[in-house]
Parts: sequence; structure tokens; C-alpha cells
Amino acid sequence: MEAHHVVDAIYAGFSLDSALDYRAFLTAHAKALGGLEAVARPDAPRLPLLAQDLAALDLPLPDPLPLAASTGDGFHWGLRYALEGSRLGGAMLSRQVAPGLPKAYLSAAHGKGEWMAFQQALDSAAMEGGEGWLDDAVQGAQAAFALFAQAGCPTGQAVGHG
Repeated sequence: MEAHHVVDAIYAGFSLDSALDYRAFLTAHAKALGGLEAVARPDAPRLPLLAQDLAALDLPLPDPLPLAASTGDGFHWGLRYALEGSRLGGAMLSRQVAPGLPKAYLSAAHGKGEWMAFQQALDSAAMEGGEGWLDDAVQGAQAAFALFAQAGCPTGQAVGHG
């Protein structure tokens, strides 16, 4: 919860109705999302949509931040939980984007029932995961939040996730 609040606070500093801030916001998200999606392999990746928005703003897709990945199933589910949850926030943020700016990435919300289906799959995986699975999942979610925080920090410094 605390890691999520830290990320929210960092990204609240970006004014999405300002073209300059919005460009920086998308670039920061791309740095985090590139590393996360490479490891988490979500069913519906959003990096192509983010690349499309950046291209519409004449910006390149930045190099992804590295993610020290665990091979554990729980860790990957934790990453996916953070990624899928960010879709919920993105749908709300898309309403703040200034008219005329691209917003395919932020508008990529869940379809009807998709969030519930994800939560059910997560619950099933947790029940089958065995000892340590939940701890791994929490570490995965914290790693995802830490990567988003690192990408959004003006200094680019690492933010711990432990």
C-alpha cells in the first residue's frame, strides 16, 4: 500500500493537461513498462500503445529500466497485479489529458469482467502456489511500484521496494 502511495505522489506532480508534462509522464511510464512487461508477459501488453502515443508526440521509446527478476511464479503474479491495477488508474487519468494529445495508453482500460477474471486467476494461483508464494507475489508488486517510482523521479535515482 505504501509503495502505491509513493508512486501516486510522484506521478501527481505531472500535469497531464500540459503537453510538456504529459510527454515526461509518458516517457517515465515507458521506462518502467518496458522492463516490467518484458518480465511479466501480461496477456494484453500496453507498451505498443505507449510507443504509439510517444511516436505521435515525436518522442522515441526510451530504453527500459532493468528489473531484477525472480523466477518465482508468485513474483510474476505480483508484477502482473501491479500492471493490471495500473489500468484502473490509467482510465481515470485519461480524462485529465489535454484535448489533442494522444491517449491510447491511458485509455487501455479493462473490458467488462476482465479485472474480475484477473482477480479470480490470481486467487487460484495463490491457492495453488504453496509456501512462500504470497511473499513472492508481494515482492513482485513492490518491485513493479519501485520501478515506476524510479522512472518518475526527477533525479532518476533508485527507489527501494523492500
